[in-house]
Amino acid sequence: MKTLRIATRQSPLALWQAEHVAALLKKQGFPSVIVPLVSRGDVDMTPIDGTRQVGMFTKRIQQALLQDEGDIAVHSLKDLPTEVDPRLRLAAVPPRETVVDCLVSTAAWSLDQLPDQAKIGTGSRRRGAQLLSIRPDLNILPIRGNVQTRLAKLEAGEFDAIMLAEAGLLRLQMDDLARSQLSLKDMLPAPGQGALGIEVRSDDDDANQALAKLDNPAARAAITAERYLLAALHGGCLAPIAAFAEIEADRFRLRAVVLRGDGSERLDESESIPWNVENPIGCGEQIAELVTNRLVESGARELIKAER
Repeated sequence: MKTLRIATRQSPLALWQAEHVAALLKKQGFPSVIVPLVSRGDVDMTPIDGTRQVGMFTKRIQQALLQDEGDIAVHSLKDLPTEVDPRLRLAAVPPRETVVDCLVSTAAWSLDQLPDQAKIGTGSRRRGAQLLSIRPDLNILPIRGNVQTRLAKLEAGEFDAIMLAEAGLLRLQMDDLARSQLSLKDMLPAPGQGALGIEVRSDDDDANQALAKLDNPAARAAITAERYLLAALHGGCLAPIAAFAEIEADRFRLRAVVLRGDGSERLDESESIPWNVENPIGCGEQIAELVTNRLVESGARELIKAER
């Protein structure tokens, strides 16, 4: 049995994700070793906009697989572009962590409690647009860097609050960090948020076999639906699009929103269908097509195009 090489970025959160996958593989009897790499997104601190840098956190890790520097790539699925490279395969999506976003401030302000004209740091147009749709007075400012770097900027007084994913804070065991969780009514997540994507070479039978038992049907269906919608709308991972799919009793539900960057316009749609555990990918594609068609009819593509 060969030792599987896990390629990952070197940020603390990325390393946690790689170590988590290594632990899951170990439980299945598969040895592994972590191969840390530096991605463009780890060194380029310029603000992200809607015209560049799609896949900046993932391309170096995918390249490692294609150049046989690693056997497994571990991604935050919200960072993984929807364009499919036939040489690679998304072999597993483990059980998903929480998808909620947090407003982090020294006072643990809720969205309603933020002062007028508060300076909010976020690198996400999705987050900024949803915040502005509720609080148009807020001053949304770009921020880059890993979680620790962003928290340092908050402590230095550059921002009144910053936006972070609760999943990352839980994985980094930042349980005592002052923060306020935003409800899904106020802040839908990015497609794939809170989920890990484990990618391998399509022709690597050993790696594919090792990862087969790590795939979770509910998580696979959810990210299939969310990423299908994102791809169908030609949104990329930078557009102000949010989506969340989940199982509710025996129903599979998808909610999505497309926004203007300044929050002045938003299109909301949702749908549910019977859950089919035997065909999670088909279930995800079916519901995504329904919601996507409704958004398109409402003018979503024109709204996305205007934001580029």
